[in-house]
Amino acid sequence: MGKIVLKPLADRIVVEPLPAETKTASGLYIPDTAQEKPQKGKVIAVGSGTKDEEMKVKVGDLVLYSKYAGTEVTVENVKYLIMRQSDVLAIIEETN
Repeated sequence: MGKIVLKPLADRIVVEPLPAETKTASGLYIPDTAQEKPQKGKVIAVGSGTKDEEMKVKVGDLVLYSKYAGTEVTVENVKYLIMRQSDVLAIIEETN
């Protein structure tokens, strides 16, 4: 079997969640049971949109999304979230 590629439909996107914070700003380690579910991730694939909603998110964008957004899927031992574009709260942009 070849490599699996996820192609979202309509206004859906595929996001690879970034790892949860394991250490506080003061240097204390957070146990797994107390870690927050990540709400930040990298967009891996984007659907074509719908006639009513054009896609504003593009592949490679870093995004913030709702805490319980999307459906978690595992492909080749990597966890992804498939969600609607409307679940994205913001696109993170770096400025100099």
